[in-house]
Amino acid sequence: MMSRDPASGQPGEREDTPLPIMQAQVVLERFGFAPGVIDGKLGLSTRNALEAYQSASNLPVTGTFDPDTIKALAPWSNIAATRAVTIPEAFARGPFAPLPKAPAEQAKLPAMGYVSLEEKLAERFHTTPEVLRMLNPAATRHEVASQAAAPEPAVYRAGQQLRVPNVGADAFDGATVENKEWAATLASLGVGTSQPDAARIVVSKAAGSLKVFDRSDKLVAVFTVTTGSAKDPLPLGDWSIDGKSYNPEFSYDAGLFWDVPDSKGEHLLPPGPNGPVGVVWIDLSKEHYGIHGTPEPQTIGRAQSHGCVRLTNWDAARLAQMVSGSTKVTFTS
Repeated sequence: MMSRDPASGQPGEREDTPLPIMQAQVVLERFGFAPGVIDGKLGLSTRNALEAYQSASNLPVTGTFDPDTIKALAPWSNIAATRAVTIPEAFARGPFAPLPKAPAEQAKLPAMGYVSLEEKLAERFHTTPEVLRMLNPAATRHEVASQAAAPEPAVYRAGQQLRVPNVGADAFDGATVENKEWAATLASLGVGTSQPDAARIVVSKAAGSLKVFDRSDKLVAVFTVTTGSAKDPLPLGDWSIDGKSYNPEFSYDAGLFWDVPDSKGEHLLPPGPNGPVGVVWIDLSKEHYGIHGTPEPQTIGRAQSHGCVRLTNWDAARLAQMVSGSTKVTFTS
């Protein structure tokens, strides 16, 4: 039996064009088996989510939409792939600005914030700007055309209605979060405050996955992750969690990165979703290693990291709500 009801939250509306894989991604994420970027594609993250769902449901673990899995997901077919939302004025408020590439220039910024409302919307609905444009071709064309004379056209605006992935598991009770800045981050990312408690987590280098187990050793969540590289391999073994830093600053030290010239120096980078570790750093007992978010969610499971375990910002935030100092951490090959 599933630990959570995926029907919690808005059911969404019927689409003119069926989006079966996106619909399944939405349901799987609501169960806690995260497909990473919700994009309607059967990639690594969706296969990991399917395998986790199949395992937890005592189905053959195939990582595909086989007949048994399709039958098991049928009761949730009323949950649409997308829903219509109106952009609130407060959400559309910036500031939004391009980010310099040089760490020395980034260190001068007040925050490593979103570069555009489009990027912020994509993170809120666990997708990419490209998917938002695919779902809203008419609205996007109208906005670009109507502002063609502007030097930097704003594709989206407050009060505009958009179709977005129908993400759930986002019920929010701000009274349960003491850190109000973190509460705002969770709300901005569409991450609910009610999450299962993690007794242990297991990161698999081979699968590119992070599995979460509760006290009864039940699998309650799975996330696709990026885990190290040939130069900075994942440190296999057992570790513990030494703490969590919400919306962290980042101590950039070029000397710790093999692919960065030492001349880049040391800089304290400001917090923000586009910082090197995203919105949260889960500190591990292995020095210089942690589990964290990323400014580039589309690279999860694809690009290499500098040894740490990296997730999308929304998945990292969700995981941070699950783990504590008592959570056991195991890294496997």
